[in-house]
Parts: sequence; structure tokens; C-alpha cells
Amino acid sequence: MTSIVGEIKERGLEAVTEWAMRLDGARPARAEPAGEVPREALLALADRVRRWHALQRPADLELEVEPGVTLERRWVPLDTVGIYVPRNLISTLVMCAVPAQVAGVRRIVVCTPPDGAPLIAAAAEVLGLGEVWALGGPQAIGFLAYVERVDKIVGPGNRYVNEAKLEVSRDVPIDLPGGPSEVVVAGGGDARIVELELAAQREHGHDAVCTSVATLAEAEEIAPEHLVLLGAAEAEAGRVRNAGAVFVGPYSPVAAGDYATGGNHVLPTNGWARSVGGLGLETFLKPITIQRLTEDGLALLRPTVEALAAAEGMPAHAAAVAR
Repeated sequence: MTSIVGEIKERGLEAVTEWAMRLDGARPARAEPAGEVPREALLALADRVRRWHALQRPADLELEVEPGVTLERRWVPLDTVGIYVPRNLISTLVMCAVPAQVAGVRRIVVCTPPDGAPLIAAAAEVLGLGEVWALGGPQAIGFLAYVERVDKIVGPGNRYVNEAKLEVSRDVPIDLPGGPSEVVVAGGGDARIVELELAAQREHGHDAVCTSVATLAEAEEIAPEHLVLLGAAEAEAGRVRNAGAVFVGPYSPVAAGDYATGGNHVLPTNGWARSVGGLGLETFLKPITIQRLTEDGLALLRPTVEALAAAEGMPAHAAAVAR
């Protein structure tokens, strides 16, 4: 059976429209801003996200590895990015769009479910974004990948959105599969604080993973999206290897990271924190290597090329340096 994104890949906007009518109950359209946005809080969060992510810019590098042989590594922004924003989550819009703006992305396309689209469009307007589509679910991911043809798709979603992201990743890079939400509280501590953290995470839906464990080792085995360290575990923060984001102590609630600190809340779930980190400035950048050789530099490297080309059976490679 052909998937939703598979149909969109084959038939383009026609398939997007059919699935949007079936699942969203509306044709895909640009969202008009409406609703009351907490402008002051939105701008405060955006400012903190902007300042924190600006510090993350990797340095451009240059090295003369041998006389006449120079290498450069430059970081350049992606040209176009698609952002998926779950229903009404204006904080997620900030977490995705502001780092993209800091990186210098030229065009940012936002998709969000229709019944919350006016609020997201209003928040986007405050941030200086103008392209918000009232389009949700896997059909939005297919739209970004095969109709708008963005260079990368970012943003969290439910399991259907994440399955769609993984499917299109054969053709369009994604940030990571983010969702359903997870929190692990380690170390015990005040039972009331533990329950506050678990209750807050349950607001993300019935499929959210919310648990408390005794030791850091148990938490590391889970590799959660959010790890809260309380009590004796607080001293072990520097040892954490497998978590999307770590919150240390009774005054560091996950909700502060969701809404206010400036740390990014788009984080790996389902064990992906063992190998990838959360959204950062580098998500919206790519490195390009530049190589410059002078005539003397090429002459210096020629014996190395010829020896390795001979060992690998690549005579045309050896001939290419004989100039």
C-alpha cells in the first residue's frame, strides 16, 4: 500500500490536497494571523534563543597542511528550511525558526495543523516570518519534501509525523525524529517535585513517556529526551552521556527549558539521544571544504597520490596529478 508521502511524491499538490481534505477537513492554504499572542513572553523567549544559538556558530578554519597546500572549511547556511509546528505550540515555532534566522537561512516555510494555524501565523508575524501553511500531519511533511522541496525539514510531531519524516529522509534531510515526549527523573529527591515534572510531561499526550528511576545508570539506559537530576544525582550531571537535555536540581524544571531559558526543546526521543543531540545552530548550517594547491604544492603531494593510486588500481588518478 502506498504511503501518504509516497502518493505526494508521485502526484504532488493534488495528493496533498486530497489527504488534507480527508485528514484536516480543509484544503491546504496560507494561514491568516489571528488570536492573542503573548507578545512580550514570545519576544523574551526569542531573545534568549537567539543569544544562546548565536554562540554556537562553528569557526571557519584554514590550514596550510604543507607548503603550497591550503585547506579551508567554511560554514554556510541552508537556503530553504521547512518547519513542522504541532498544534498551537508557538514555543516550538521559536525554537525552530529563530536558530534558522540566526544561521542566515534565506527562506523558512512553516506547516501547522489548520485548527491552530491562525495563532501560529500570528506568532510567526511577530518573529518576522510570513510563510505559514495551514496543513498538518504526514501530508505536511510530504508537502515540504516534494512540493516546496525545501533543503531540510525540522520540528517535532506525533508518531505519524515522525514516520513521515523518516520516510522522506531518503530524499530530504531531517533534523531528528522528535516525539512522543519523554521525561525521566533520576535520584529521588522531593516527591512533590518529581510528580510536578511527570504531570507536566503528561500534558503532551497519552503516549508521553514519564518515569522516575533511582540511579543515573538506569536513566542512561533509557536515553530520554529530558533528564531531571534530583537529590544525590545532581552531582552526576557532568557524567551524563545519553540524554537530549539535562535539568539539574529542584529549581530547574523542564518547563523552564520548554518556554524560557533559551535552550532548545526540539530534542531526540525513542533512544536517539545515544547518538544525536537536539536542535542547534549547526542544524541549519553545512560545512564546505575548499582546497587550494600551488604548482609546488602539487609536486610535493604527487608521490603520495601516485603510490596510493597504484595500490588501489586507479591509474587515471595518478595521471591526473601529472600536470
